[in-house]
Amino acid sequence: MSDVLVSINCVSYNHEDFIAEAIESFLMQKTNFEYEILIYDDASTDSTQEIIRRYEKKYPNVIKPIYGKVNQYSRGLKVIGSINNKRARGKYIALCEGDDYWTNPYKLQKQVDYMENNPECTLCAHTVEKVSVKNEKIGYERPYDKSTVCPISDMILGGGYFVGTVSLLFPRKLMENPPEFYYQSPVGDYPLQIILSSKGYTYFIDEAMAAYRVGGKGSWSKKQSTGKDKRNKQIKHANEVISMLKQFNNYTNYEYSEDINKKIKYYEFKNAIVQRDYITIRSNDFYNILDIKKKFSVFIKMIFPNFYQKVYKEYIKYLLYSS
Repeated sequence: MSDVLVSINCVSYNHEDFIAEAIESFLMQKTNFEYEILIYDDASTDSTQEIIRRYEKKYPNVIKPIYGKVNQYSRGLKVIGSINNKRARGKYIALCEGDDYWTNPYKLQKQVDYMENNPECTLCAHTVEKVSVKNEKIGYERPYDKSTVCPISDMILGGGYFVGTVSLLFPRKLMENPPEFYYQSPVGDYPLQIILSSKGYTYFIDEAMAAYRVGGKGSWSKKQSTGKDKRNKQIKHANEVISMLKQFNNYTNYEYSEDINKKIKYYEFKNAIVQRDYITIRSNDFYNILDIKKKFSVFIKMIFPNFYQKVYKEYIKYLLYSS
């Protein structure tokens, strides 16, 4: 398989209910090129590894797993960047975690065709459907209502959720030696997207070709929003993202300072809410541009965080989008 064009990088952890669906979605791809499936299982404690082994036995020339014995995520190691990317042989890398899956058999072909015809493009994304753990449709990650070039300002201000990680395809060589802050960042998708966008441009295809599963047990977002120490985790996360953004600013010779500083203020604003620092909140640019409903929402979130999380968050959404 020396002519592999795409390396599919998949990380799994306790995904016994989902990993087969992910693998099947890789295998259904209809392409005029070869691809490999690189799965790193991060020391699952359920039957995930057993399921992967069955697929490996059936497709030994395509599926190349590593069965971790010690969980690397808990050690702060980015498996995709530090392990899977380094063993990839494809010209391009496509991402999909073990609890997500692709829905269109021509996903890879469509993205590769665009990248091959537009070599200045350094990242390709597409619309992603959001589903529950029971495969119930929730909505879409769809930043634009048409296929378009994504300005880097949108990528910086949008954060890691601006385009779905499960949709990403990019040239492997561009992330062979990423800057150190990529590994130091608390999340990998955000720095990945802005680093790649700064090297060329990101193209968005307005077609739903993958599904992102929301609310899975053990997911990063769930860990951040639960537990007695969730406030400390949220503050720590915001500070680490701020540090990453400052290093990215230096990495790009301050070319995008205006947008980066706006995003830093946003994270400082979030921290002030969590810390109930009303003085800092009122002096922050984000607070000053809010209308009265949103300002009241901030006040409720700050004073009654549990109530906001359970009840008021949905109520304020109703108020905002029905007015």
